[in-house]
Order: sequence, then C-alpha cells, then structure tokens
Amino acid sequence: MKKSKIINLPKILDRRGNLSFIEAENHIPFDIKRTYWIYDVPGGETRGGHAYKENEEFIVALSGSFDVVLDDGKERKVYSLNRSYYGLYVPKLYWREMENFSTNSLALVLSSTEYSESDYIRDYNLFIQLLNRND
Repeated sequence: MKKSKIINLPKILDRRGNLSFIEAENHIPFDIKRTYWIYDVPGGETRGGHAYKENEEFIVALSGSFDVVLDDGKERKVYSLNRSYYGLYVPKLYWREMENFSTNSLALVLSSTEYSESDYIRDYNLFIQLLNRND
C-alpha cells in the first residue's frame, strides 16, 4: 500500500510575490481528473470522514491553515497544512478527516478520479473490514 507524504512544490521567489505550481505526474504521482476546493468552514466543523477505494488526492492549504487526520487502519497521523508551497499526498484506502480550519482558510484538493459515489467508503467499520480483506 502506498504511503501518505508531504510533497514540496516548486517555489519561485520574486519581490513582486511568490509563485508555486503543480504538474500532474511530475510533482504528484497521478493524473488530475478532478479539482475542488473547501472554504467558509464554520469554526469547529470537520470535513471528510470517509475513505476512497480508488481515488488518490493531493491537498494544499492555499490560504490559512487546517489539519488533515489520516488513518490507515493501524495508525492515525495528523498533518498540519499551512503553506501554499507544499501539500499532502493521500493514497487510496486512507480514512481522511479535515479539522481545525482557520478563518478564511482555503483547501485545494486535486483528485485522480472523477466523482463517483460508489468509490466512497463512509462507514469506518466497513473501511476496517475492507482493509482486513486486502491484507
């Protein structure tokens, strides 16, 4: 099973403002099929609470900060995202939650698949059962 990891992105420094970018299959290990963003999250709210059977994601904090909690069925790990020049690679079959959103935070999510409700695992116990079958 692939591992989650922080991936540093190119950062071009300029006195007029900095620039970073993402190229599919160059900076992240998949071709981008869908892009979405999460914003205006009320204080104390959590996003996510699911895993994917096939989809992989790359998550960047374009503005503000938030935490991504990943669970591979054996270990939970918290990644704090707060800079726009790196992001978190999330392979398939990781339970994901996003929490602790700062005011005006903006999360960019790049996905390896188009939206498919059948790809979601929304019940944690079913997620664990599926992982145990794949071992």
